[in-house]
Amino acid sequence: MSFEINGTPFSQEPRAGQCLRTFLRELGHFGVKKGCDAGDCGACTVLLDGEPVHSCLIPAFRAEGRAVTTIEGLGSDHGAHPMQQAFLDAQGFQCGFCTAGMILTCASLNQAQRTDLGSALKGNICRCTGYRAIEDALLGKNNVEESVEAGAAFGRSLPAPAGPDVVRGKARYTFDTAIDGLLHIKLLRSPHAHAKIIAIDKSDALNVPGVHAVLTHEDAPSVLMSTARHEKDWMDPEDTRILDDVVRFIGQKVAAVVAESEAAAEEACRRIKVDYEILPALIDPEQAMAPGAPVVHPDRTTENRVADAKRNLVAETHGEYGDVAAVLATSAVKYEATFHSHRVQHAALETHGGLAWLDEAGILNVRTSTQVPFLTRRALSDIFKLPMDKVRVFCERVGGGFGGKQEMFVEDILALAALKTGRPVKLELTREEQFIATSTRHPMRVHIKAGADADGKLTALQLEVLSNTGAYGNHAGPVMFHSLSESIAVYNCPNKRVDGFAVYTNTVPAGAFRGYGLPQTQIAIEAAIDELAKQLGISPYEMRRRNVVKTGDPMLSPPPSEFHDVVYGSYGLDQCLDLVERAMQADGPQPDLSPEWLIGDGVALTMIDTVPPAGHIADAMIALNDEGGFDLTVGTAEFGNGTSTVHRQIAATTLATTVDRIHLRQSDTAHGGHDTGAYGSAGTFVAGKATHEAAMQLATDLKVAAADAWLCDVGTCRLEGETVVSGVRRMPFAELAKLARERGQPLVANGNSGGTPRSVGFNVQGFRVAVNKGTGELKILRSVQAADAGVVANPMQCRGQVEGGVAQALGAALYEEMVIDATGRVTNPKFRDYHLPSFADVPRTEVFFAETTDTIGPLGAKSMSESPYNPVAAALGNAIADATGIRFTAPPFKPDRLFPALHEKFG
Repeated sequence: MSFEINGTPFSQEPRAGQCLRTFLRELGHFGVKKGCDAGDCGACTVLLDGEPVHSCLIPAFRAEGRAVTTIEGLGSDHGAHPMQQAFLDAQGFQCGFCTAGMILTCASLNQAQRTDLGSALKGNICRCTGYRAIEDALLGKNNVEESVEAGAAFGRSLPAPAGPDVVRGKARYTFDTAIDGLLHIKLLRSPHAHAKIIAIDKSDALNVPGVHAVLTHEDAPSVLMSTARHEKDWMDPEDTRILDDVVRFIGQKVAAVVAESEAAAEEACRRIKVDYEILPALIDPEQAMAPGAPVVHPDRTTENRVADAKRNLVAETHGEYGDVAAVLATSAVKYEATFHSHRVQHAALETHGGLAWLDEAGILNVRTSTQVPFLTRRALSDIFKLPMDKVRVFCERVGGGFGGKQEMFVEDILALAALKTGRPVKLELTREEQFIATSTRHPMRVHIKAGADADGKLTALQLEVLSNTGAYGNHAGPVMFHSLSESIAVYNCPNKRVDGFAVYTNTVPAGAFRGYGLPQTQIAIEAAIDELAKQLGISPYEMRRRNVVKTGDPMLSPPPSEFHDVVYGSYGLDQCLDLVERAMQADGPQPDLSPEWLIGDGVALTMIDTVPPAGHIADAMIALNDEGGFDLTVGTAEFGNGTSTVHRQIAATTLATTVDRIHLRQSDTAHGGHDTGAYGSAGTFVAGKATHEAAMQLATDLKVAAADAWLCDVGTCRLEGETVVSGVRRMPFAELAKLARERGQPLVANGNSGGTPRSVGFNVQGFRVAVNKGTGELKILRSVQAADAGVVANPMQCRGQVEGGVAQALGAALYEEMVIDATGRVTNPKFRDYHLPSFADVPRTEVFFAETTDTIGPLGAKSMSESPYNPVAAALGNAIADATGIRFTAPPFKPDRLFPALHEKFG
C-alpha cells in the first residue's frame, strides 16, 4: 500500500483494523493527538485530500493513494502557514493539545463556512481558551506585543515561548516520543461497586502471546496512601492501595497486564478470571451517613486520617460565631433553601498516562502528564522504598489539568510494571477510563440559612455541606473545608455557623477541580444575598457593597483556622463590583426576541486565597550563560496556565533583559530543588516569587561582579539594557560571563518561596440572560467578569484565563453532568453523551481588571487561573431567577430542567 503524507510517499502497511491516527503517530507525526477515540473532540484532525477528517475514525487503509496532511506538513520550510501564523498572532491556544487539529480545520474553511463558525468548528473542542482567542485568529486579530524593550517585559502581552512549536506540531506532550522495547499496560477494572476479591486466575491471560506479566494486589506493595498530592500528607486520608483485594467502585483497577502490544494486553484482560464476593454498595451520601449503613472502609481509623469510618465520614467540621438560630428568629428578612451540585469531569483533552523505565544508572524514570512531578516522585519513593535520587519524575508539555492531574492515578502502576519487568512501559488511559476511574468535582448538598436587618446588613449566615467524596477520600477534607471558608469569609456578618460532612460512597472518587469546593457553595450563598436584597428592595450590587469585607476587616469563617497568614495583599473587590455594574448598564446590542423570552440580570462575587494553607514550596535557579543570556530552572509545570511565559517575564524584567534571553527549564525532578506543584492558585504567586527572588539575587551579583572589576562602589551600579552601568562605564552581560568563566566563579543564584503569607483574589461575574418560558431554552445575552489579579503580568494571557474559566464553568452550569445509575455505574463516559461546550455554546465575555498592586506577590501580581470559574454558576442562577421569578437550585440549568417549573408558572 502507498500513502502520501505531507508530500512524502510511504509504502508501509498498516495493521489490520488500524486507524489512521495511530498509523500516523507510529510514523512519527506526533502532532496528531489522541483525545477521545470517538470522533468527538477533533484533536486528531488531519487533512485528507485537503478536507479535515477525524483520523481516529478513518481506517488507515482508506488513505491509500490519497494525500494526508498533518500539522507538521501544513507549513513549509520557509515558514508557517498563514493559519499557523494567525494562531500565533492571536495566541489562540493555552495548553495547546487541541491546537493542531483546530488549525487544520480552520485552514480548510472557505468563506461561506467562516460566516458560521459555530457550525464549522463543531467538531473541534477546546477545553482551555473559551474559543475567543481562536475566533480572534480567524478574524486576523493580533493580540501580542512582539517588541518590548529590555527590562520592560512584566505587564506586557508577550507570546508564549512554546507558541511556534505548538502551532507547528513540534511541542512534545507525554506520549510524543518513541522508545525502543516499549511494553504496553492495560487495566482490568471492577464491574462491581463493592466487592471482595476472593481469587484471581491469571493462567489464561499469561498464555496470550506477547504478555509479559499480570500484576494483581499480590504483586503490589500493600502501602496505604492517597492519590491526592499535597505538600503535607496529613491533608488526605490513607485509604488507597495501588491494587487492592477490595474494590469500592465500578471502574476501580483490579489487575494490570503488561504486554508487547495494547491488543495483546486487552485480550489478556478479557481472559483474567476473578472470583468476587459481592458486598453492599452505597450510592447516596445521605444513606451512607445513616445509622446501620454498610461501611465502605471498615479498617480505617483516625490514624489513617479518616474521621469516623463507621459512619463513612472521611472528614467533618463544625463551628459557630455568635448565635445564628437566635438572630435568625429576629431578623427583618431571612432566606432558607437547599442547593445541589453535580458531578463534573475535568475533560482535559490529554488523558492521564505516562511512560516509565529504568536507566543504566538504575534510576526509575517516569515521564507523565502531571501537575505535581516533585510530589509524585516523593510518593513513589515512599511506596517502593527507593532513595529519592533513584526516582526521576518529569513532564513535557501537559495537555490540560484543571486540578485533575494533582493526583497519582497512573504513575504507581507504571512504576510497579517497570520495576517488575525491567522494561520500559506505557499506560495511556482511554477517554472512558478518564470518566469512570479518575476523579470528578465533588457533588454537594448545600443547605443555607441567611438573615439581614432592615438596612440590608447581614445578621446571620449558616451553611451545612454534605460532600460526596466517592469511594476514596482524595482531597475530601481540604475541598470541604475550602468550600466553607472564603465563600462566607468574604462577607461581614457577626453570626456564622458551618457544618460540613465529607462522606464515602461506592462511586467514582471525587478530587481536586478548579475552584476546589467554592463553586458548589457559592451558588447557594450568592442566591441568598440576592433573595435578601429582593425582599428589602435593594439592588444586588448595593446589597453586596454593604456586606463585603474591606481592607482591615477580619476574614472569618468558623471554626477558627489554625492558619493566620491570609492578608489583603491588595484589595480590588470594590472596583470589580463597579466595573461589572457599569458594563452591565452600558448600552449594547438589543436582542430581537419575541414576548416568549424573559430577560434578567445576575451578579455574583467570590474571594479566593492565593495559596493553599500549611505551605506551598517552590525553588528556582538562574544563571548567567556564556552568551550573556540566562538559564532559568523552575519546577512548576506548564499545562495552559501560562507560567512559562510569566517566569520569563519576571526574570527578564528584574535582570534588564528581554524574554528571548531567558532560557527556561522546568518540571523535571532531575533539575534539583523542589516545587510543590502547579495547583491551588500558586503558579505565579509562589513559583513566580521564587523566580523573582533568584533573579533579584543574581542582579545583585552581577552588579557586585562589575564593581569588583571596576574597583568602584557597587552602589553606583545598575542594570540597564543587558549591561551593568556605572557612570559612563558599561559592561555587557556577555563580558561579565567571560569574566566569571575566567575566574572560575559562575554567576548563579537561587530563590525560594514558602507560600506564606497568602493574599486574596477577587472576581465578580455578571450575566444577562433570556429564558424562553415556553421551552426552557436559555440564551446568554451578555457576560462580564472583573478580576483583581494585582498587577497583571500578561494582560492577554490573563484575559484568556478568565475567558477559559468562564467557558468551562458555563459548561458545568448549563450542560455537563456525569450521570451515575442506581448501581453506581457512570452511564455517559464519553464526550458524545457528555456535552462539552463547543464554539457555538460560549459567548464572548467582557473582561476587566481592577487596578491594584499586591504587596506580597512577585512584582505586584497574584493568581488568576483558578478563580474566574467560581462565580459563574452563581451569577447565572441569579440571572435566571431575575428573568423568571423562579429560583432553580440544582444545575445544570438545562431546558428540560427549567421547563417543568416554567410550565407550572406560565402555562
